[in-house]
Amino acid sequence: MSAPQASTVDQVIGIYRRVLETDDVTADSDFFDVGGDSLLATRVISAIARDLGPELTIDTFLDAPTPRAVAELIASVSA
Repeated sequence: MSAPQASTVDQVIGIYRRVLETDDVTADSDFFDVGGDSLLATRVISAIARDLGPELTIDTFLDAPTPRAVAELIASVSA
């Protein structure tokens, strides 16, 4: 996988915070450990597609539930 840019990680953190309605999210926060569920995951996936471009599948998101891992996925599909 390609290394994500810090700005992409920050953007994904912002999406998590907005959807989860909490500031308790870091680059390595697991989406489900900070209050996420499958319905909220679909909202995050939609926000990522709208704000950043790539359309992730739910399976891909479940395999990479941290902002850093999502940013790595975005970097790999954008490369």
